[in-house]
Amino acid sequence: MAKVKTKYVCGECGYETGRWMGKCPSCGNFGTLNEEIEESVSSSARRNVSGEKAKIYSLKNIENDTEERTATKIEELDRVLSGGIVKGSLTLVGGDPGIGKSTLLLQICQSIGQQNKKILYVSGEESVNQIKLRAVRLGITTENLMLLSETSFNIAEAAINKVLPNMVIIDSIQTMYMEELTSAPGSVTQVRECTARMMRIAKGKGISIMIVGHVTKDGSIAGPRILEHMVDTVLYFEGERQASYRVLRAVKNRFGSTNEIGVFEMRDNGLVQIDNPSEYMLSGRPVGASGSVITCSVEGTRPILTEVQALISYTTFNMPRRMATGMDFNRAILLTAVLEKRAGYQFGSYDSYVNLAGGIRINEPSLDCAVVAAMASSYKNIAVDAKTVIFGEVGLTGEIRAVSHTQKRVLECAKLGFERCVMPRANVKEIKKNTGINVVGVANISELLDAVL
Repeated sequence: MAKVKTKYVCGECGYETGRWMGKCPSCGNFGTLNEEIEESVSSSARRNVSGEKAKIYSLKNIENDTEERTATKIEELDRVLSGGIVKGSLTLVGGDPGIGKSTLLLQICQSIGQQNKKILYVSGEESVNQIKLRAVRLGITTENLMLLSETSFNIAEAAINKVLPNMVIIDSIQTMYMEELTSAPGSVTQVRECTARMMRIAKGKGISIMIVGHVTKDGSIAGPRILEHMVDTVLYFEGERQASYRVLRAVKNRFGSTNEIGVFEMRDNGLVQIDNPSEYMLSGRPVGASGSVITCSVEGTRPILTEVQALISYTTFNMPRRMATGMDFNRAILLTAVLEKRAGYQFGSYDSYVNLAGGIRINEPSLDCAVVAAMASSYKNIAVDAKTVIFGEVGLTGEIRAVSHTQKRVLECAKLGFERCVMPRANVKEIKKNTGINVVGVANISELLDAVL
């Protein structure tokens, strides 16, 4: 007879221990260890698998078949997925509540259903009537979409075996449970085992499965970290709920690049893809205002122009405030120190605020020059020319370092009507002639500030 054991599993990181503790030793969170009961299989019931049964392949004898992909006809999504959804793949979609995950998945169902492929939508959070109301609002008219409102994974698996669809959507993985496990739905054990079973279904039957995952307060996927290791693709849906734009980003993709992003706008009739994110991000920007600078970053293969705003304000407090939105806070503090040391600016009595307009987040080092120029512009209250784009990495000694994809950035700036581009001097030689834009190369922040102020 199987022995019953009790263990305590952290609901944040999946750490397991034999006794309860108030603080998780792995992630450091308090009160996250939950009691779970597991059944251990006796030694006599374990299979004795010998090496003779293991089928080993030689790499050169394996046929190199290309992955069979299904294009979703949503260009921004296909860009992130490197061409479409791979047959037999398991994709995890995460994002904040209300960000538009279910809306995106229903729009995918419409595109896939129009290609005469069957889709089974399993929802553990909404009834079929609720899904129908949202589908009518979004204009979902495909007849190949089948709905199932169920939280039992065993019933959902039976439905998959009965229907044999081309694609399955599980919304969400935290609501599913396996009856043979005693732990509650959403626990580490349930999430891990349900995902492992879905992986076997996807690979064994060649069914593409997309699962929705809730996120914790720090923005990571809820449940065990192994969940992201098990799936083939991890997509994060980012953006502020108050803002209309959404960014779809791939943080893991076994079938393509993880550098691409897709930009959408949330409207009454669903998510609408933004074909030109640069023009969208720059709409409504001020002209002739100090502290406003345009920069060009590259996400994957796409250059995106963004407005960097800075506000340097005198403070009466002993400790000036520092704030950065849309970029790394420590990077903004570093650039402030470089301006003080290398350019002679004194921010000791000034509050410093840096913001990327539109709510977008950029971690690329090419943002440095624009941040430095915006802070200096606000400090001196001198506006930077509205037709100038600035990009480049700033070092601790004040030097301007080269960045990648320079030609692509310059062409994007010229296409949107900008007249001058200030960049690292080391990148000027990479620019081809007849780009229709004046290129200015700078070697340090002193030359940068002289060129733009």
